[in-house]
Amino acid sequence: MKKFWIDSLIATLFVFGVLWSLKQVAQFNVFNVFDPIGKALGDMEITDIAFSKLRLEQPPVDNDITIINMSTLTRGEFAQQLAYIASLKPRVIGIDSFFDCAGCAGGAIDSLCCPMAYDTLANMSLGFAISNAGNVVMVTKLLQSDSLLEAAGDIDLYDSLEHTDEMIRGNVFEGFANLDTDANDQEDLKICRRFNPSIMMVDGTRELAFSVKIAMLYDSAKTKRFLERNKSSEVINYRGNVPDVFHASDPQFANRYAYLDWDQAMDSSTFLTELIKDRIVLFGFMGQTMEDTSWDDKFITPLNKDYAGKTRPDMYGVVVHANIISMILGEDYINELSPWQEYVIAFLVCLLNVALFIMITRKIPLWFDGLSIILQLVQILICTVLMLYFLKWFNFKLNLTLTLAALALVGTCFELYNGFIREILKRIKNSRLFTKKKKEVLNS
Repeated sequence: MKKFWIDSLIATLFVFGVLWSLKQVAQFNVFNVFDPIGKALGDMEITDIAFSKLRLEQPPVDNDITIINMSTLTRGEFAQQLAYIASLKPRVIGIDSFFDCAGCAGGAIDSLCCPMAYDTLANMSLGFAISNAGNVVMVTKLLQSDSLLEAAGDIDLYDSLEHTDEMIRGNVFEGFANLDTDANDQEDLKICRRFNPSIMMVDGTRELAFSVKIAMLYDSAKTKRFLERNKSSEVINYRGNVPDVFHASDPQFANRYAYLDWDQAMDSSTFLTELIKDRIVLFGFMGQTMEDTSWDDKFITPLNKDYAGKTRPDMYGVVVHANIISMILGEDYINELSPWQEYVIAFLVCLLNVALFIMITRKIPLWFDGLSIILQLVQILICTVLMLYFLKWFNFKLNLTLTLAALALVGTCFELYNGFIREILKRIKNSRLFTKKKKEVLNS
């Protein structure tokens, strides 16, 4: 029996060795040209289906948050918009936009690269509106200095922040707006499933995310309970979108948030003041109007109508922040396995499969090919169903991706091990025994 389990363990390690090798090769994208389907589906996660298609019930409208489109208003125009909205007494205001001159090369500000900096009246008006608006949270952006990038490489380590100009922001609250995506550039398609609640800077200070800071000002007790989870990364439990005239997201998730276009927010006759009073009001860019097809600051989320393949973005960044705030205030979090738990589950499932395959080859070898394929397919189906319904029923993201990969390879790898690797190991062992006996004969 001991030999049986040792054999099973070696075969399992061989499977994971093959998995590791394939992962290293895949990093060079050498197979993408031969696998357009795999490349198209590479951004998909199985649990996206649970978000968009398998909800137990339609999420209710969030009555704590109203989102307002800033459009392409000038600083002076936005100052008027903000002053009017602030007069309606929202509890917290979040502004998902920068008012700075970060685009100027080398920090040298001039009228060509940043003409807004020279509009003194507009800047003073905006600064005055912000300072008188009450609880205002503005965005920052986590940055790496050139020296840190050279020393540490391109990793999630930050030593500086981009701010709105000090004369405009004054003493407002701030939180970083960076979202967790796999995009290398702002212009790339951005898929957002997770976010970082807080980040520890190089100097030891801890920065809160924009959405977390807003939630903290609105309900500190709930936000502190959320932060006590002490997770560096959280899955976003998306509840819905603003009105989406182009139906990029699934229609059942539209109208989950009250939304005002830029011109509506300037005219009280177009909305009820109850949409603002005592609420969280988020300002952000959502196209020039509701009918705009702009992809600027727009993300692909699990609520997308087309969850497989390359698709168009369905949600603006400010709405992503709204979903995070809703999750925190509703205490409706998504739990998930730790990385070590994912590895343990994958290893045990693979080990048991290898042990079963060894028994089949010993007892009924003629049936091995058919039985092994059936067993693999059944287990892959079971794991897929579990991943979907754990999220649906328990708000638990059961990530069995590594287990699925091991199940897909275990049959082929076992045959390779059984017919080739084991024979090599046996010959090495016999060679050592022969050498040992030869030495004993010569020494006698």
